Amino acid sequence: MKIYGVGAAEGIGIGIAKVVKEQSVEVVKRTVSDTEAEVVNFTEILELTKAETEEMSKSLERNASAKEAEILVGHIMLMSDPMLIDEMVNLIKNEKVCAEYAVEGVCNQYAAVFASMDDELMQQRAADMRDIKNRLIKKILGLESNDLSTLPHGSILVAKDLTPSMTAGLNPENVFGIVTEFGGKTSHSAILARALEIPAVVGLSDLPQDIKDNTEILLDGESGEVIILPTEDEKKEYTGKKKKYDENKEFLKKYLTLPSVSKDGKKVEIAGNIGSPEDVKKVIENGGEGIGLF
Repeated sequence: MKIYGVGAAEGIGIGIAKVVKEQSVEVVKRTVSDTEAEVVNFTEILELTKAETEEMSKSLERNASAKEAEILVGHIMLMSDPMLIDEMVNLIKNEKVCAEYAVEGVCNQYAAVFASMDDELMQQRAADMRDIKNRLIKKILGLESNDLSTLPHGSILVAKDLTPSMTAGLNPENVFGIVTEFGGKTSHSAILARALEIPAVVGLSDLPQDIKDNTEILLDGESGEVIILPTEDEKKEYTGKKKKYDENKEFLKKYLTLPSVSKDGKKVEIAGNIGSPEDVKKVIENGGEGIGLF
């Protein structure tokens, strides 16, 4: 079965599906009598989540770069915003509501503001805010989050969508590809997939909802093609495509540091196209001398 989405991170992925389903969380408005204890619990969980995000940021810096780690640093900054925290605390104290209800209300409000902005980069903050909201609420309710760092070697991650924190936790040595129903090429998750050099196809509106773990999947992160339960001929074709892609990637590396000069001695500037400022690092790594199209 062939389906097509948006190629978000180039490369050829060949592996078996590992389906990640986020646990839906229903937040119920509860009245609390001891608001001080509720605020203390909320504050402790907030600090714990910030500490975990700091560790994730350090791990991402090791696996990708400091530039990509800044996405999670942005999460820490949002969780450290006095105005944001005060709104949640005041809601708990003044309305005598539970912490998870306060978090959902305030985070949804901020996410809506970010989503309504014209700046595409600011719009990404809406996804960041929803990511933070879900992580905080799960911790408050004592629910487990998916640990994607333990995915086995050869995994093709299949999900409805990926949050930045989920993508940052991936081990690029084990994950051979990412396939999601939602998402776009400029999302923070797509940026992180490119930084981790994990082939990714997003925006697959036709992605079957009944894909099982260990289903064979092939994907082309440039064309956006995904093949589920491939035939032997298709597996052979993709094995050849991957071999060619990997060989070409290695072949081109030897030219990265050489000057761009034509046969008649004229200097030529090699510029790269980027979808966001975060892509500048890759242009530099690949020998780019400027930006051709933004």
